[in-house]
Amino acid sequence: MNYEDFEHLLFDRKDNGVLLMTINRPEVMNATNARLHWELTKIWAVIQDDDTVKNVVVTGAGDRAFSAGGDLDWVSGMVGDAKAIEGVRKEAADLVYNILNFEKPVISAINGVAVGAGLVVAMLADISVISKEKGKFTDGHVKLGVAAGDHAAIIWPLLCGMAKAKYYLMTAEFINGEEAERMGMVSLCVPHDELMDKAMGVANQLAKGSQSAINGTKNTLNGWMKMASPIFEASLREEMLNFLSDDAKEGVAAVREKRAPNFPSAQ
Repeated sequence: MNYEDFEHLLFDRKDNGVLLMTINRPEVMNATNARLHWELTKIWAVIQDDDTVKNVVVTGAGDRAFSAGGDLDWVSGMVGDAKAIEGVRKEAADLVYNILNFEKPVISAINGVAVGAGLVVAMLADISVISKEKGKFTDGHVKLGVAAGDHAAIIWPLLCGMAKAKYYLMTAEFINGEEAERMGMVSLCVPHDELMDKAMGVANQLAKGSQSAINGTKNTLNGWMKMASPIFEASLREEMLNFLSDDAKEGVAAVREKRAPNFPSAQ
């Protein structure tokens, strides 16, 4: 694939080797549909093979969201469909592993709400910068009636500790920028109007450094997450199994109807 093949990702090359990548579905707050989910699994190999790129800054289009979760039509089409669920399971695994295996630094500029596959990119980034006023995130899986899969099981306990990870993953409460920095969930929290300057400043600093040393440091530290791959695989199985349940049907309906869910398993 080439950069031109991506429909929902925009690319802005800088002369110093920094690539700005923007998740681009602003009309739906950059929510992930089937195409974007697939594209987020494929882009890392393209950038890895591009010798002109030293590192990547990822953000969301517009001023409201980094990526506001899964498109409801796409998610509801998965519920109860074993074949569709298996396809998403493979892509979800590819997304996490392809980011972890990507050898160049990734900086996320979290400019608004982040949920779902977009949150995977935001949190697995090597350096994360969040907007103080607008940045917030939640894993959100349990609100849909499915277990917290994707990236959370392998990295949240490393970032904030097991007690906080269990609390926020089991309640799906949002975490704002200041709290995220205090807990160690993100690298930096800055005023919104300084967000992109700070993220690009970090990228520019890394672009001037020893690429072999920086990349080697990143890849070594990523070994902590890679060791947890059995935990990730287990979380993904739990999530996908739950998509076959009545709870998932109710969870999607509740989100669509903007009401509290009434999960059958809670009765």
